[in-house]
Amino acid sequence: MKKVLIVFAIMLSIIGINYVYAANTNVSGEIISEETKSQLVEIKDKELKSIEDYNEAYGSTTYGLVAYILDKVRVYSIPVAFLGIAIAAIYQYVIGIRKLDVRDKGFGAMIGIVTMLIICQVLPLIFAIVVRGWRG
Repeated sequence: MKKVLIVFAIMLSIIGINYVYAANTNVSGEIISEETKSQLVEIKDKELKSIEDYNEAYGSTTYGLVAYILDKVRVYSIPVAFLGIAIAAIYQYVIGIRKLDVRDKGFGAMIGIVTMLIICQVLPLIFAIVVRGWRG
């Protein structure tokens, strides 16, 4: 009986498959609207200006690009770390109540995430001190 139901479900899903073709619904024939293009250009110009500011501050294209990347890592590491800490806390305190090995896994993950957060927050400062302070 189960086999018949499985075969029936598979046949029903095969018959029910609809093909969807991508079509351009925009009347003027453009894929991206002009407003979206202008927003993308503004974002690009803003980021290029930011990279140029870093290049001028550090006196080199290479050091400026590294400082820009480290700044982006510093900014985006905070929400990623909070998400990771929340997941690790669930492993440690919710699932780990019944399983001690999962509790240890959650604790280890939390220690690792906090360590990476600290590294991501301190590394741009260390880079700035070394490059701007000791390089001259």
